[in-house]
Amino acid sequence: MRVVAIVQARLTSYRFPEKVIKKICGKPMIEFLLNRLACSKKVDKIVIAIPKNKKNHKLYNFLKSKKYNVFRGDEENVLKRYYYAAKFYKADVIIRLTADNPLVDPKLVDEAIIELIKNKKDYVSNSLPPTLPDGLDVEVLTFKTLKKCFEEAKSKFDIEHVTPFARTSGKFDTLYIQNEKNFSNERWTVDHKADFRVIKNVFEHFKPKIHFGWKEVLNLSKKKPSIFKFNNHLKREKVSFMSKGQKLWRKAKNIIPGGNMFLSKKPEIFLPDKWPTYFSKAKGCAIWDLDGKKLFDVGAMGIGTNILGYANKEVDKYVLSIIKKGNLSSLNCPEEVLLCEKLLKIHPWAEMVKLARTGGEANSIAVRIGRAASKKDKIAFCGYHGWHDWYLSSNISNKNNLNSHLLTGLKTSGVPKALKNTAFPFKYNDFKTLKKITEENEIGIIKMEVERDQKPRNNFLKKIRELANKKNIVLIFDECTSGFRENFGGLHKKYGVEPDIAIFGKALGNGYAITAIIGKRNVMDCAQDTFMSSTFWTERSGPAAGIKTLEVMEKIKSWELISKIGEKFSKNWLSLAKRNNLKINVSGLSSIKKFKILSDNWLKYKTYITQELLKKGFLASNSLYACIEHKDKIIDNYFNELDEIFKTISECKNEKGKHIDEKLESPVCYEKFHRLN
Repeated sequence: MRVVAIVQARLTSYRFPEKVIKKICGKPMIEFLLNRLACSKKVDKIVIAIPKNKKNHKLYNFLKSKKYNVFRGDEENVLKRYYYAAKFYKADVIIRLTADNPLVDPKLVDEAIIELIKNKKDYVSNSLPPTLPDGLDVEVLTFKTLKKCFEEAKSKFDIEHVTPFARTSGKFDTLYIQNEKNFSNERWTVDHKADFRVIKNVFEHFKPKIHFGWKEVLNLSKKKPSIFKFNNHLKREKVSFMSKGQKLWRKAKNIIPGGNMFLSKKPEIFLPDKWPTYFSKAKGCAIWDLDGKKLFDVGAMGIGTNILGYANKEVDKYVLSIIKKGNLSSLNCPEEVLLCEKLLKIHPWAEMVKLARTGGEANSIAVRIGRAASKKDKIAFCGYHGWHDWYLSSNISNKNNLNSHLLTGLKTSGVPKALKNTAFPFKYNDFKTLKKITEENEIGIIKMEVERDQKPRNNFLKKIRELANKKNIVLIFDECTSGFRENFGGLHKKYGVEPDIAIFGKALGNGYAITAIIGKRNVMDCAQDTFMSSTFWTERSGPAAGIKTLEVMEKIKSWELISKIGEKFSKNWLSLAKRNNLKINVSGLSSIKKFKILSDNWLKYKTYITQELLKKGFLASNSLYACIEHKDKIIDNYFNELDEIFKTISECKNEKGKHIDEKLESPVCYEKFHRLN
């Protein structure tokens, strides 16, 4: 494998022009870097990639006079410069270094190269999160990785910084090397004149020796701190611009597969490299991040869990009073019976209830019961129903089967191939396809969301009920999302169609973990013919929260309040779009709304919207889960800010001297399911 180190350099630094040729001990600073790097045992060739323009002629002439390999390319598109330099020099592996770092240690370079090759990785870095002194950063990537970044990365941020796409797109197998002890507070890079003074002092101390190791410099910083005092006031740039939430997220990705526990809370879905990611407290519709910044959640509201707002006083007070008496014991809690009774009262057609804690559990329980009752394994489904094998197995026969059911790009790794052709998707309002599925397969369950982005047409739901009755199929309505949002109970009540099983989650406990599976006795009683049991299905806080949440909802008729709020958002989005000559589509339930600007650049616009709203104190993107705490003042301020954002997007869309890529400060947000590293 041909290993090429590419050092990016230029003379047009904004903060410290011509720093790379400033003299130390009579030689330009960049010469020290290149001489030290030449001691690498793994690097086959060193190339300096500089901008091809008059401003950098002085640098070019110096490098050529010393017979260094120089590649000249695009000044602004540094990714392009790297790609063509690597291609020209036929690199299989590329080391990315910057001329800001003359103390680069060849042993650290070799270590990164070895890790990449030995572990067959696409990208390796020793700076995420940083544990070495600033100025020892090394990034190594394969040419294949660089090529894909060059072809697919589009944002200004990715292009200018070369490697963010490799780190954050989820398309590459990455590895991050960390030092046993954290010395990231040491600053040995050159970005300011004060930095240069420190580096100059270091080389003058060791002269004429220039091939000293980084640990020798570290020992010097302890013995003679006066040499390093001049830039103590400067902070590590790559860390200082990051929020505490982003720093923690970088750490999380190293120790948690995928970074967190819930796909819909990954920062890459909202604003990669900028999303606050973690919260310290929440109240009403406000969230405080780890830096103490207050943000109004005019978006996900816990991904639909908090119709009554965060930390609702009545719900929290009741739950705390219950758990103070003990949250779990060897006996069952009475609250589970009380909650089941309440749910059956709200839904007179149902006769039995099973409780769980998560939507994923509830969906699996419902499917197990449905199969036990129908004595048939195969499922026809419509909509999103979670992460379990039965659902993902639909993508075994066709990897795009689930694309129209909320999430695209879902992979089937780990799902038994024997489940192929046991789950069959059909689209909402497409009764013809569903009927065909039931005629060609022994379907035991029809599982679907009552409504998401479109309303039932041509008696769609009633036809499904009749079909299920005729063919002895168990009909399951997944109301984990739709429950208690347009009425008091399941949305199916609105359409007068009773399922055999209905599932409720998310809003049922206003942020506490509780889900419910309700159904007809002849179906639900089949749960006793199969084994389903879990210790924490018996804890107390979930059912207690469910009891009080239903009580508060019923008292204030929360579904009416949030439906009005959702419709207000829908109306205002359309109005703002019209005023700014933008074509948008608005969809969703009354209280769960989302919009989409009709453009090939939609994901860029979505990223920009999120970016600018965050600056103004709003956690928001293009969707809303309405809650009763979304007061008029908050809503009005949100739309005032969004109006300006829409105006800018309109100008970019119409190419009035602006381009959306130039305005993005992070990579573009994800649309599909991605592997994260």
